Amino acid sequence: MLEVIINIICLIVILLGVILIYDARIITKRFFGFGDQNEGASGLKILGFILAIVGTLIIYFVGR
Repeated sequence: MLEVIINIICLIVILLGVILIYDARIITKRFFGFGDQNEGASGLKILGFILAIVGTLIIYFVGR
């Protein structure tokens, strides 16, 4: 039962990571008000990539 809960939480983390990767520019325009939006968008894309990788690794190692 605990494995299922951890897998669901990790799937949500992966989903958030993918959303950050694809909608980084929109999120940057909406929530952040600094001048250089390219740096903000690339930062959100890196964060999304890290979240997706961490969530995937947790599912891989817990699912065994």
